[in-house]
Amino acid sequence: MTTPWNQRCAQRMQWMSASTIRELLKLTEKPDIISFGGGMPAPEVFPVNAFRAAADRVLSRQGGQALQYSATEGYRPLREWIVAYMARYGIESAPENVLITSGSQQALDLIGKIMINPGDLILTERPSYMGALQAWRAYQAEFVTVPVDDDGLRVELLEEALCAGPKFMYILPNFQNPGGVTLSLERRHQLMEIADHYGVPIIEDDPYGELRYEGDHLPPLVVIDAERMKGRSLRAPNGDGYYAHEHTPGNGRAYMRGNVIYLSTFSKTLAPGLRLAWLVAPVEVVQRCIIAKQGMDLHTATLNQMIAHEILTEGDGNFLDSHVRLIRSVYRQRRDAMLAAMEAYFPEGVQWTHPDGGLFLWVTLPEGLDAAEILKDALAHKVAYVPGAAFHPDGDGHNTLRLNFSLCDPQRIETGIRRLGEVFAHAIEMHEPEMELVPAP
Repeated sequence: MTTPWNQRCAQRMQWMSASTIRELLKLTEKPDIISFGGGMPAPEVFPVNAFRAAADRVLSRQGGQALQYSATEGYRPLREWIVAYMARYGIESAPENVLITSGSQQALDLIGKIMINPGDLILTERPSYMGALQAWRAYQAEFVTVPVDDDGLRVELLEEALCAGPKFMYILPNFQNPGGVTLSLERRHQLMEIADHYGVPIIEDDPYGELRYEGDHLPPLVVIDAERMKGRSLRAPNGDGYYAHEHTPGNGRAYMRGNVIYLSTFSKTLAPGLRLAWLVAPVEVVQRCIIAKQGMDLHTATLNQMIAHEILTEGDGNFLDSHVRLIRSVYRQRRDAMLAAMEAYFPEGVQWTHPDGGLFLWVTLPEGLDAAEILKDALAHKVAYVPGAAFHPDGDGHNTLRLNFSLCDPQRIETGIRRLGEVFAHAIEMHEPEMELVPAP
């Protein structure tokens, strides 16, 4: 029965749809299904004891403050910690450049709210992060896309897309979601040169940057942008991937005039349940986001911010470094297990990426196959993935899919990939007779 509320919905609901991943997760909650679908960290690496102890200390010492309303821009000690931490990667900023958000998804929504008018064109990678597409479609954005390969965004195709006049570019340079690919250093410099020439700003989304399992750390786009503005070359990182220079609060003035808004999160390094992320931008952008955020949730949860800060600063202040090393070790093993199983069980004609870090890899099936249709057979075999069309703004990519390797242990990964190999082999076998019936050109 139709309710009167359906006739009272805003027109923007026409452009809003449920997340494919969120809907798929409902189907994979059964314990007998091996899910490579969600982008979920492994719960066994969550620092539960550290959270328990930190919560007790915060509530014992600052309980009244932790349970009270707080500033929209976020808990200042946490913002100061973020400023100092990012400086190790060459990102120069001040607390006034940092806005704490309720997860990166809120940061994406805030950007849409303050920047996108109906019909505005946004340039994204193809494929691109589904959550960004979902957030910005609500503001009636349109998309122009540039494909990626094993070295990330194909910058040689960028200028043609920029002629369409996008308002900004959305780039995931490190271990991209969904492709798992990383933008090479050469292409990073080319991208920033082209962006500067055309005057098109960039949203740099970097949730996975610390989860590198092989290769060298690459400078963020925001660092390359700032160094270009300063007119001097990048300094090489030291052996830990950190830039060897002292951070002085407030020395990020060149960045504050920069062409890049930088996003990152604690969801992949501490826990997604915190819903803690941050946006780094010129002060005027942060101020507009603060106004928009006040209409959303007033501020990100005070208690969560104070507990996170307590964990990060307790003792010698090196908790996150050691914890990230643990995460890297666990996820590297799982990535390697998935790659080895795919090599062993996937049939000829199936291709996949080899990520240097992050949580995902990307699979391409032979042309003509539909990953969404094949998913039905996969679920019958008790294994799940995310079909690739959801990551394409134009609805393309029907023969592609995303696999997550962080959630399952190596044994379940091997079992699930073996099942998928059987499903794909059957799909290819059934598809070959159809291909033979197509007359040759």
